Amino acid sequence: MTTAATTAAGKDTGKAAPRRRRTFYRGDPGMWSWVLHRITGATLFFFLFVHVLDTALVRVSPEAYNEVLETYKTPIVGLMELGLVACVLYHAFNGVRVILIDFWWKGPRYQRQMLWAVAALWLLLMVPATVVIGTHMAERFL
Repeated sequence: MTTAATTAAGKDTGKAAPRRRRTFYRGDPGMWSWVLHRITGATLFFFLFVHVLDTALVRVSPEAYNEVLETYKTPIVGLMELGLVACVLYHAFNGVRVILIDFWWKGPRYQRQMLWAVAALWLLLMVPATVVIGTHMAERFL
């Protein structure tokens, strides 16, 4: 079939075939910053939930608490720690950006520049954080 619709007899009617409606929004970086802000927020909530639970375990049984802490001393958890730092940094910087957009009268005008500032600050702090956490992991696991 071509772009024109055809009848059951195979004749060209000259009308364009109806296009499918796309449901996935392919927006600008502002949309992706919104999505990433929600993902990092949910990740931080999950971390805090687990952290409160495992810390509360010390009151129930200090031995069980020590056993749980030993399970955290693996390279996978070290990488998760790096991911946690990445989430905290992005969520904090983007949260300040959102506050400025909402409460600063020039915020909406400069929201795209502030997004690039968030990305630059995040990268500027993630590089040394990766070096520090990577060095610690290398000393511990290699």
